[in-house]
Amino acid sequence: MSPHAPPLHGSLPPEGADLPWGGPAAGRMGAANAEITLGVMGGGQLGRMFVHAAQRMGYFTAVLDPDPLSPAGRVSHHHVQTAYTDPAGLQALAQCCVAVTTEFENVPAPALSQLAQTVFVSPGANGVAIAQDRAREKSHFEECGVPVAPYAVIETPVQLAAVADDLLPGILKTARMGYDGKGQIRVANRAELAAGWAELKSVPCVLEKMLPLQLECSVIVARGADGTCVNLPVQRNLHRDGILAVTEVYEGNLPAALVERAQAAAKSIASGLQYVGVLCVEFFVLDPASPAAQALGGLVVNEMAPRPHNSGHYSMDACDVSQFELQVRTLAGLPLTQPRQHSPAIMLNLLGDIWSDAGAPDFPAVLALPGTHLHLYGKAQASKGRKMGHLTVTGASTEQVRATALQAARLLGIAAF
Repeated sequence: MSPHAPPLHGSLPPEGADLPWGGPAAGRMGAANAEITLGVMGGGQLGRMFVHAAQRMGYFTAVLDPDPLSPAGRVSHHHVQTAYTDPAGLQALAQCCVAVTTEFENVPAPALSQLAQTVFVSPGANGVAIAQDRAREKSHFEECGVPVAPYAVIETPVQLAAVADDLLPGILKTARMGYDGKGQIRVANRAELAAGWAELKSVPCVLEKMLPLQLECSVIVARGADGTCVNLPVQRNLHRDGILAVTEVYEGNLPAALVERAQAAAKSIASGLQYVGVLCVEFFVLDPASPAAQALGGLVVNEMAPRPHNSGHYSMDACDVSQFELQVRTLAGLPLTQPRQHSPAIMLNLLGDIWSDAGAPDFPAVLALPGTHLHLYGKAQASKGRKMGHLTVTGASTEQVRATALQAARLLGIAAF
């Protein structure tokens, strides 16, 4: 769509219709001519799965993404092909939709503010802006009473020199634009800290003290405009090279006390933002034998993502309400019910690394295994580290699911876990 194109047609609610976040329009969406359109900023795989969920529930969809081949744009009713900050593109999206969400945390917050002048936007620009800045994010976590790793903000040479000795060794992270392990450098001493900050172009950073980690986990919550907050089960995650590789979700994947604390912390963080939408909060579980674990309660928050998350993809096959349906419900003002996991699940991330010059992996062999669910994202070109899809394995028991997932991993050339 040209940035100077006229407003999109055929997707506006009928004159006098109630807005969907008020409820009644969503209930009437099957009526003749009642085309309610939900929009999403970003055309990646998360946007694609949101679009599929919204369409399944009877909504029309619109995507704003500059890529003409974006995964979400290719399956949506409407695709606005402009930059995220293009005023004409934002106006076209606003004219097309009654509500807009986002599928990645680095969407420009001012663009969400512009959209919010005329349409309902979820999550709001403030929550997204906090998630985009590690320093503000950590401050918010602390305000919510959720433990974080000891840290220091480094924006000037004076702050660099003032870093406390006990924060080293640590991990230096850019305050903005970091994800999947990008924008991070491990530093063991002051010389490496200074060199690392220079390597990161002396942009604002956060230095986090390295803690003895046992594992990582995440919690996905959905919070409605009325304050109702529900959550998916706690996900146990394995990362490789900074990218999520495996998610395991089943009864007993973590001690019950940690599960309760992680869920309560995630809901506190969402409530403190007055958040509306789907939010993922990632945690580090500390080595229980370490003094740090005893001082911090065994669990510290790492970061949050103001959107659905890779670790929640299993919910599409293992829960009665997926994270993407929750995203639709929060955007449309539909009731939020507590999701129920009906099957143990393990999700394998499918990165471009397992593609070869000969083509895609042997998916038919994988799909011959019981309980396998393949999701590919419609990306034409595979490359190292690129998320091409995911495979979820479900079954009657944790043992069965794990055995099948390990067999699938062998067939796909994914390291055992």
